[in-house]
Amino acid sequence: MNENEIRGLVGQVKQGTLSRRSFIRKVAAAGIAAPIASQILVWNGVAMADATLPYKPTKAGGGGTLKMLLWQAPTLLNPHFALGTKDQIASRVFFEPLAGWDKDGNLIPCLAAEAPTKANGGLAADGLSVTWKLKQGVKWHDGKPFTADDVVFTWQYAADLATAAYTTGSYKDIKVEKIDDYAVKVIFKAPTPFWADPFVGSVGMILPKHLFGDYVGAKSREAPGNLKPVGTGPYKFVEFKPGDMIRAERNPDYHIKNQPHFDTLEIKGGGDAVSAARAVLQTGEYDFAWNMQVEEEVLKRMEAGGKGKLDITPSGNVEFIILNTTDPWTEVDGERSSVKTKHPTLSDPAVRRAINLLIDRDSIQKFIYGRGAIATASFVNAPKQFKSPKLKYEFSIDKANKILDEAGWKKGADGIREKDGKRLKYVFQTSTNAPRQKTQAIIKQACEKAGIDIEIKAVTASVFFSSDVGNPDTYSKFYADMEMYNTTQPQPDPERLLNQCVSWEIATKDNKWLGRNNSRYSDPEADKAYKAAQNELDPAKRAALLMKVDELFCGANVFLPLLSRHIVNAGANNLMIDISGWDTITWNVAAWYRA
Repeated sequence: MNENEIRGLVGQVKQGTLSRRSFIRKVAAAGIAAPIASQILVWNGVAMADATLPYKPTKAGGGGTLKMLLWQAPTLLNPHFALGTKDQIASRVFFEPLAGWDKDGNLIPCLAAEAPTKANGGLAADGLSVTWKLKQGVKWHDGKPFTADDVVFTWQYAADLATAAYTTGSYKDIKVEKIDDYAVKVIFKAPTPFWADPFVGSVGMILPKHLFGDYVGAKSREAPGNLKPVGTGPYKFVEFKPGDMIRAERNPDYHIKNQPHFDTLEIKGGGDAVSAARAVLQTGEYDFAWNMQVEEEVLKRMEAGGKGKLDITPSGNVEFIILNTTDPWTEVDGERSSVKTKHPTLSDPAVRRAINLLIDRDSIQKFIYGRGAIATASFVNAPKQFKSPKLKYEFSIDKANKILDEAGWKKGADGIREKDGKRLKYVFQTSTNAPRQKTQAIIKQACEKAGIDIEIKAVTASVFFSSDVGNPDTYSKFYADMEMYNTTQPQPDPERLLNQCVSWEIATKDNKWLGRNNSRYSDPEADKAYKAAQNELDPAKRAALLMKVDELFCGANVFLPLLSRHIVNAGANNLMIDISGWDTITWNVAAWYRA
């Protein structure tokens, strides 16, 4: 489908002779995924669609208690420090962005009065700015008014490198101006095709200036609001026990009519995915459980209990392994895995290439994840036009052995390969849950057949995904040789996902290990392509540039993608939920209700 054909279809949508859904279906047949199709409509002046969950309750409250399980327990409630998905989910209950993403990739206003378009004057034709009009009459939970000052402050807060926010990358290169009390202008340094990043979705939640104003920069970790949030969201804070329980109550002044449905909200943390699934699908003790990382055959047996059902949502999330090219066992200036070091053996491209050949992705997908994932060799898997056709995977122990032989790694008396006194012996870490430990075991077994010794390490999820700067076992510190986890794509565009590949996002002691690049690997060509993509308005050229970043990291076998992961949650049969693959699962929790 060429540009003229697309423009013709857009014109039909504008005239009312073609529905939005039909447009998306037609361009999808040509390989353009729904989220990007929605962005095409917005750029051409067609308003965004309404949220995807029809809300039936006719009044707020009356729904009793909504009981949720997050088996990876939240440890903080400031969304700008929420490096882990669990903390993003919990924070979104209290804090809100200007807009969020629904499951079809539509931009849905939240604290904004409307989504910016060219037609309403929100989007500048040159791509250099976007103007947001804000909702009026919105109150913070303490009764103070929400205004443009809070939006401008949130930019200043996140952009300050001393704040060490995990969202800094979305704010440090922009400027935000207050137009009036209910309008702000975001100014970009260059034409910006994907403008819906600052103040949108999981990185966009607004903080109250009157409560966080004294805690910018070096004092950011001292703010009471990090643990006792005061937001604009559908639920108000009652109690938080880090690593255990969150209690909240309905916000009677919520800015959306007749929402939320539930009177109180309880989020229980801890445990494991299997017990969480059982508590919803079999016993009915809880209404909802997040992230059912449980073997397919186990989930099928639990579903037969009849109390609940799985909700499977396509997404851009990816389960992958990082191979550490820095030295995790040598400390330099107070940190291990320092960019000032080089891994003694994984810095050898031949070793990394061999390990990639020792991953049986098809078996991992078929026997462990089932409906919940698709085997892949690409870090970016959705939308479709951003997935590289060049990246392929193969499982071959014979080829791995040959590569290592040719690179001079010889097997010793114990069968472990070595060269120049260095042995291929690695610590492979991930979070504690059965699918991941079974995946580790499959990879360990194959590696042993190639003369590579793997020590498996499992870390409690609430620890592994913690933002605690004093914790040596977090995935961002990466004090191991290999690690595996799922990374989320928080918007229908892979730009933010791929900032895990740029040099300025490397996690270090200086940024409290909140940089997004946990691998510490960098490539000048990846940096160059990423920066070019940020300002490329031609969709095809931009996609090619982002693909190049993916290809460089996967081609170097630093990123070893395993599975394109769907979002799999469990819900009670009578619970109506709205999950998006492009946003935090609680993005529209105000609209959840019991049928």
